[in-house]
Amino acid sequence: MADLISLDTYKTIENITNVKDDDRIETLITAISKLVKTYCASDLIDKYSTTITEFFDLQYQVEYIQLDEGPVVDNSTLAVYERQSQDDDYTQLFRDGTDDKYEWYLDTRTDSIYRTYDSGLYAYWPKGVKCVKVEYNAGFESTPKDLELAVVDLVTYYFKDEHKQRRVLGGATLQNQGTSSLADNVGFPDHIKRVLDMYKMKGSQLKIR
Repeated sequence: MADLISLDTYKTIENITNVKDDDRIETLITAISKLVKTYCASDLIDKYSTTITEFFDLQYQVEYIQLDEGPVVDNSTLAVYERQSQDDDYTQLFRDGTDDKYEWYLDTRTDSIYRTYDSGLYAYWPKGVKCVKVEYNAGFESTPKDLELAVVDLVTYYFKDEHKQRRVLGGATLQNQGTSSLADNVGFPDHIKRVLDMYKMKGSQLKIR
């Protein structure tokens, strides 16, 4: 798992020149990189150059499936396969309906793939175990700059123990304010959560399996 920022990036943004806290900062960077990926339900930068193979088990009649990772790097390299039963070989679907009446369409807003007729109308996917297979690349080549800044702020947030509502400093007890007024917050400060939410896998509550 790749860290979302480097130690040098953090120290440059925070204007830190000493090395006395490097070990602690590096540990926090690794832990928070994992925390952010878990919150966003995405590997973000880990699979950009790796072909992901994903299988779908469909029990109901549905027109779309949602990929686990996003955004899709290039839908021209996205390969979609389906089969009618476990005994059948996979048949590839094409965006232009080549040699078949069925096509697929990628909704880049939610990284969902719709099965369609060549007319453009929705069509149901086959049902069954591993009835659909998708090969694709997804994520970011490097951490986007706004997300990078949010990770820096989150590292500082934990580095300074600001996540603790009560702490003692120089004999004085400091009472930190609640972290957020936003609904469904997990404890991140508002300005950090707003950025993380932009990279959270969209429509995950609609995921079909």
